[in-house]
Amino acid sequence: MYAVTGITGQVGGGVARTLLDTGLSVRAVVRDAAKGIGWKERGCEVALADMNDAPALTAAFTRVKGVFVLIPSNFDPTPGFPEVRATITALMTAIEAAKPSKVVCLSTIGAQATQPNLLNQLGLVEQALGALPAQICFLRAAWFMENTALDVAAARDVGIVHSFLQPLDKPVPMVATADIGHLAATLLQETWTGRRIVELEGPRRITPNQIAATFAKILSRPVRMEAVPRDHWERLFASQGAKNPTPRAKMLDGFNEGWIEFENGERGSRKGQIEIESVLRQLVARG
Repeated sequence: MYAVTGITGQVGGGVARTLLDTGLSVRAVVRDAAKGIGWKERGCEVALADMNDAPALTAAFTRVKGVFVLIPSNFDPTPGFPEVRATITALMTAIEAAKPSKVVCLSTIGAQATQPNLLNQLGLVEQALGALPAQICFLRAAWFMENTALDVAAARDVGIVHSFLQPLDKPVPMVATADIGHLAATLLQETWTGRRIVELEGPRRITPNQIAATFAKILSRPVRMEAVPRDHWERLFASQGAKNPTPRAKMLDGFNEGWIEFENGERGSRKGQIEIESVLRQLVARG
């Protein structure tokens, strides 16, 4: 039995499906019982637990071979990251109490970066959970290819996509969520000692201009990228409701300036199999 958090999302769902397809048992950890119904119909056990509820997480992580941990995304954290610190405390308590055989935790490219930015949240997770006396693997994933879902309408309707990733000809490490889910499920079935880091990106790095060209190919219409000027970012994020837009802007700076990178660079990362065109075709088909 493997416990999977974040199972209602793309990555967690991919982990669970891969395990089930391999013939393994899964405990779906959900906050809302209604969201567990589909997984129960697929043969999963269902455990109700909020990621800040240590007793519920302890019950969910008890008597399992492994746990997949996915920290809820927070693109507008309070200064000092109190939200993720509360989740870390609950997870540490649960893991120490339940003592699962191994833990695979989804992390991110650049988790080791010391410059202040949004991804420091997962750096804190790695520091805290990595200190536990447990077999724990941090799967550092590149920029999600599926983030381009937000660009489908603009590409289709006006042929212009606005990019925060720039210069527009700079290759960016990206990966499909299906590749992440598959590798995470594989890692849960492996054995190692202590703390482990695995870094994952797609088959090749992708420029924003290449994304525009791929949209153009799929949509059979001209599509081009336009860079959003750097001095507009914080005001734009604030206009969209962000109360603390600076960490997100600094994260984008890190990708653009190159200091958000895998610890061992492109040469040291594992490579997924799914190409950006495959992901974009699926997103366009979904509208």
